[in-house]
Amino acid sequence: MLARLSIRDIVLIERLDIEFARGLAVLTGETGAGKSILLDAFALALGGRGDAGLVRHGAEQGQVTATFDVPKGHPAAALLAENGLEDTGEMILRRVQFADGRTRAFINDQAISVQTLKALGSALVEIHGQHDERALVDASTHRRLLDAFSGLEKDVAALEKLWEARREANKALDDHRAGMERAAREADYLRHASDELKQLAPKDGEETALASRRTTMMQSEKIAADLREAQEAVSGDHSPIAGLSAAVRRLERRAANSPALVEPAVKAIDTAINALEEADQHLAAALAAADFDPAELERIEERLFALRAASRKYSTPVDGLAALAAKYAADVALIDAGADQLKKLEAAARATDERYAAAAAKLSAARKKSAEKLNKAVNAELAPLKLDRARFTTQVESDSASPGPQGYDRVEFWVQTNPGTKPGPLMKVASGGELSRFLLALKVVLSDRGSAPTLVFDEIDTGVGGAVADAIGARLARLASKVQVMAVTHAPQVAVRASQHLLISKDALDKGRRVATRVNALAADHRREEIARMLAGAEITAEARAAAERLLKSATA
Repeated sequence: MLARLSIRDIVLIERLDIEFARGLAVLTGETGAGKSILLDAFALALGGRGDAGLVRHGAEQGQVTATFDVPKGHPAAALLAENGLEDTGEMILRRVQFADGRTRAFINDQAISVQTLKALGSALVEIHGQHDERALVDASTHRRLLDAFSGLEKDVAALEKLWEARREANKALDDHRAGMERAAREADYLRHASDELKQLAPKDGEETALASRRTTMMQSEKIAADLREAQEAVSGDHSPIAGLSAAVRRLERRAANSPALVEPAVKAIDTAINALEEADQHLAAALAAADFDPAELERIEERLFALRAASRKYSTPVDGLAALAAKYAADVALIDAGADQLKKLEAAARATDERYAAAAAKLSAARKKSAEKLNKAVNAELAPLKLDRARFTTQVESDSASPGPQGYDRVEFWVQTNPGTKPGPLMKVASGGELSRFLLALKVVLSDRGSAPTLVFDEIDTGVGGAVADAIGARLARLASKVQVMAVTHAPQVAVRASQHLLISKDALDKGRRVATRVNALAADHRREEIARMLAGAEITAEARAAAERLLKSATA
């Protein structure tokens, strides 16, 4: 529900802060006092169209902030999550209108797009008047309202899942058919290519490994000669190892006589011998590695040639041949086994079609049955609203050839305003005043189902009086027991039903050089005076005050 509305520098409003409560709040005041300005400002905060003309003369920008207390699980919370915004239970919608026409939108002080603000505003508030029945324009809205009245939301959600499963099954079938048709057109080529690549058996990374091995083998012949020469010098006939070993043995025999002289030299020569022996081992290993079979080099050359020829033939990098082989093999398998798979996919698609059709037919029957109950309930509300000769009907047209996520029903509200006249769509047949009363009857019947948590009615009592105005007031009060209701009204019979009465007025400032709109919450005595003004007009008489007192007492009786 709307908790607070703050307006700064919008048209005639310099600074305005209004606290709202649950129940029915009425806004009254003389014509031109600023009631429309207040609603325009509120609509701006809900994502309505911006207009530079809304900024108060002399100000650079105007601003409207609407604070809502939103219960957990409300659809608006899901919208917050979709846009990465935290749900704190309180939503602060703020809109800044600049004098140059630009606007900025915020939710909980985080900048957002106007489209997001509008989506949240629509989830939180509905504004209705004689010329603003936006909730009744779209036939899909009528279907949603009927489903809400009937408690069919879970059935609709289940049908949407069946629709998605049906869509996926049919897509899999269509994709398989397309693949089979493509494969059939290229069958001979695919079989030849698949067999050729299967025989070639390319592997990922194979070209790089073979090229590296070939390079090593081609260089090994030169390297081997140098390695053999080095090994001959280290361990061949002219190797110094034998002479060094003999010298060490002779020195070791003399070590007992002069250890200090001999032992360091022995150790150094031992180290040299060990190093030469280690070098011999490395050289032997290198010669073994450099040794290769010329036939292997020839095989590598042939393999590289075959891989690169296939790469050119199929216009694919060598490293992509393995994936291409797998694809061709899958296409051939599709040709060979596609018929069996096609039968399975056709059966799966047929099963999902049947499940969807059965659920859609059941939902359609439930809608038609509920439509009769909705008609009866709405028609029962029409007589007190001076629409006793009118008839409300819910048209449910079913076309199984045009299915959709919510079924194949098209729901539209129709009315017949007088006996003998042709019934037709509510938006086309009813006049402005009638439309507002039909809307009120619908809202009362639907109560808190299929409705935003805050409803605003803008002068829906225009052109009526007496008993009809009293009936409108009674129904607004009934509606306010379920959702928060705000009503701009000129009818005292409506105003007396309010739990909160706000008076809109204009005050002269700067010695009459400009005016500003004010809003005051009326206490008992002031409220009676305002009701008397609404009854009597410019001059409030004692009779008007007495009549106002009677109206107030009858409203609370």
